[in-house]
Amino acid sequence: MTTDDLIGKILQVVMGLVVFAAIVGLIIFFIDKAPKKGRDYWQLAGFLLPALIMVAIGLVWPAIRTTFLAFQDNSGAWSMDNFVWMFTQPAAIRTLINTVIWVLLVPTFATVVGLAYAVFIDRSRGEKYFKALVFMPMAISFVGAGIIWRFVYEYRSGDREQIGILNALVVAFGGEPVQWLQTDPINTILLIVVMIWIQTGFAMVVLSAAIKGIPTEQLEAAQLDGTNAWQRFRNVTVPGIRGSIVVVLTTISIATLKVFDIVRTMTAGNFNTSVVANEMYTQAFRASEVGRGSALALILFVMVLPIIIYNIRILRQQREIR
Repeated sequence: MTTDDLIGKILQVVMGLVVFAAIVGLIIFFIDKAPKKGRDYWQLAGFLLPALIMVAIGLVWPAIRTTFLAFQDNSGAWSMDNFVWMFTQPAAIRTLINTVIWVLLVPTFATVVGLAYAVFIDRSRGEKYFKALVFMPMAISFVGAGIIWRFVYEYRSGDREQIGILNALVVAFGGEPVQWLQTDPINTILLIVVMIWIQTGFAMVVLSAAIKGIPTEQLEAAQLDGTNAWQRFRNVTVPGIRGSIVVVLTTISIATLKVFDIVRTMTAGNFNTSVVANEMYTQAFRASEVGRGSALALILFVMVLPIIIYNIRILRQQREIR
């Protein structure tokens, strides 16, 4: 594609957006001039219509098309080969296992560490500075975090000086440097550490706010009853923030299921470190296996769906209690 063709395409997109905005503006203008009777309903429909159109174009239609492509081979014929490949090939099975490991470890450790940090620094001197230090990784993109931690795990062969912090420590204690990101299965765990490092700040902030919302009278009453700190934490604090814990766990779980940047930046999915989102990209855009990539996308949606349903059920139960 030449530069002129690219400019022409950009102009077409811009003109299309301008026309769409003009149409939306005209619809809203005529709705505003509509008769007073029933105007509220027309205004509601008019303001929702652009958003619904964009959701349909950008989300609903791609989801439907992806579902159809998942059941087609490269020739366009209907087939279950994509799912057979997914559950029979060792590389694909390893990808699914890695994804499950990520979902089990990242939300659990990020939530536990974030909760412990929130409890220990609650109302302590310099609390805001301690929180800022832990929350700071949330301001870094996943790609940036991957690059930072890739330097931490860096390996240099021979007698060259080790610039990776981890290997520098190993050498300092008399050990031999290790190719961390190429050693299976520890490389997957090391990638998971990066995600935990990022998500712990989110868990800490949400849970710390929830802890501060617990009435002081409850804690004081428990203390007067002769309970120790651990008993107050287990019987008062945790039940009081259960809703926030569920929100944190489900949010981090969904983010973990969709993790792509860290794996792609640090190992590109090599050395048995690939996850569903990364393999979806690899199959669809690198191997030109659109059907396999679509099948992986469909599996990813199926894996996210129970988490969302569980979160909705918990929120409804809490609303009924209130």
